[in-house]
Amino acid sequence: MERRNILSNLSDRGLMRIGLLVLVYLAFVGCAQFKHQVPEPLPFMDRSQTKTDGRVRVTAAVPSAAECEQIFGFKLASKNIQPVWLEVENNSDSGFFLYHLAMDPDIYSSGEVAWKFQSKLYSKKSRKHIYDLFRDNEIDWFFKPGTTTSGFVYTNLKMGTKAVLVRLFAEKKVRETAFFIEVPGLKADHHQLDPYTLYAEKDMIDLDDDGLRRALEKLPCCMTNKDGSGESDPLNIVVIGPEEEIWPAFISRGWDESEIIYGASLGRTIASSLFGIRYRYSPMSALYFYGRPQDVGLQKARQTVDERNHLRLWLSPMRYRGMPVYVGQISRDIGVKLTSKSPTWTTHEIDPDVDEARDYLLQDLLGSQKVAKIGFVEGVGSATPDDPRYNLTDSPYWTDGWRAVFVFSAETIALDEVEVFDWKRMFQKYE
Repeated sequence: MERRNILSNLSDRGLMRIGLLVLVYLAFVGCAQFKHQVPEPLPFMDRSQTKTDGRVRVTAAVPSAAECEQIFGFKLASKNIQPVWLEVENNSDSGFFLYHLAMDPDIYSSGEVAWKFQSKLYSKKSRKHIYDLFRDNEIDWFFKPGTTTSGFVYTNLKMGTKAVLVRLFAEKKVRETAFFIEVPGLKADHHQLDPYTLYAEKDMIDLDDDGLRRALEKLPCCMTNKDGSGESDPLNIVVIGPEEEIWPAFISRGWDESEIIYGASLGRTIASSLFGIRYRYSPMSALYFYGRPQDVGLQKARQTVDERNHLRLWLSPMRYRGMPVYVGQISRDIGVKLTSKSPTWTTHEIDPDVDEARDYLLQDLLGSQKVAKIGFVEGVGSATPDDPRYNLTDSPYWTDGWRAVFVFSAETIALDEVEVFDWKRMFQKYE
């Protein structure tokens, strides 16, 4: 009987605590206040870019995660939201509509963004203020002749370099402007590359078509470990063109930059592998060519870092008709395996058909409409499924031994306008 009374008393005390918490909650519901004013000037305008198409002038900028919080008073990046600021100066005789889906097919409405930051703890007036904050700062969809209009488009978060395609349309008229804007916050590996200090002028060599083919065929077959004592995956791609043409083409096709290896990036990589949390910017292990680790790492990850297409690039001392030449390697990660040949005891398993990833890249980059010329050269050396080669972690691979070569252009190049180097016939191995 005494034990039952004790349990009864404990139950009563528990109910009293719950009741007290409910009363406290009800007392504060609708009492919290939120009032925020967008700062002026906007803190990111020094990174804005401006382009003119006819009599329409467009300016674009993308705030960092910290700047978004300063502007709106909320951590938009925590909800995967990235506002893009636009200003459209329409000096033409026609009104233009903004085609939002060209910028992001899954844009957020201002009401949707506001809802993500609503709380019953806010007063009715504060909840309306939050809604008005995002609605009033959203850009209008229509730009009248002779007007200048500015505001935000609420897009999905993209760290690193953000591709912003501004498409304006009217009756039988289209104005299209592309921006590639570097957003602070991502510690990308290529930020450490200074192309102007890698090679002395006397070490650079400019090549024509035949000279380029011969030089590429003489390159080593593969990447190596740090001391060059072991061969890794084959060097199977060559990328040619100015930086301002190459990287936008990759970014427009959904390739993400890779972070350097540090505490936070390692933690996110482990979480992605163990729990399936998507991490698009995972660091890449160092492999070597020209006596140094990769200058640039790019990737397209699936849901986890265990599965991704990834490539490494090195700036070479070669120039093709005055343009920089990058030599690199692409392969497809299909999973993770244990190995004693990695300092972490784990490594990615690659798809052994490495030509598949190379040929995927060919189709992918042609879709950017920035590839002016393509070709294939020998140099890797062939291997077959029955007699494969092995990389540094004993993953087998086979290949036809060809390197794919891409030359980029500032112009928009349709698929039927792409030129082909007169080296290897693209379909030779299938004939």
